Amino acid sequence: MNKDYIKKTIESSINVKKEIIKNEELIDSILKASELIIECFTNKGKVLLCGNGGSAADAQHISAEFTGRFYFDREPLDAEALHVNTSYLTAVANDYSYDEVFSRLVKAKGKKGDVLIGFSTSGNSPNVIKAFHTAKEIGIKTIAFTGLSGGKLKELCDILIKVPSNDTPRIQESHITIAHIICDLVEKKLFKS
Repeated sequence: MNKDYIKKTIESSINVKKEIIKNEELIDSILKASELIIECFTNKGKVLLCGNGGSAADAQHISAEFTGRFYFDREPLDAEALHVNTSYLTAVANDYSYDEVFSRLVKAKGKKGDVLIGFSTSGNSPNVIKAFHTAKEIGIKTIAFTGLSGGKLKELCDILIKVPSNDTPRIQESHITIAHIICDLVEKKLFKS
């Protein structure tokens, strides 16, 4: 380990973001995701978010950006990360299966016109996939944040945010950058000063 390794890692993160800038399809997907969320909030809908591990942290982070504030003080927007109730999470994982933890909450809390955002670097997290199936049954629009392959989620989602990398830390860094851009666009549109 040395300074060169640190610099190389930072350069790797920068290079993924440069690839995003060049990817017009991905830029269009970011814009479409923003527009879908704006429409949801305009129509008094809510945004549900899910993911595992670092992706759960991303889901919770973005939920907080919507319900709290991003750049300026404003009314809260209805958003919820689906993993934050540990009593629910452990009970459902124990009594049913960990694959059920998000889908049951989508069924309980979601309604047509809402949006479900799923973070999965592989695109293959079984509990996120099951939540997307439940969302489709209800009429909830879905946005998948994945890595390069898109995994199984690419066939299930309405909008795919596919980061051009197979490196989990670089994917997650890009997920939070893209999600911050979406929060910024949503806030500016809904709360013009």
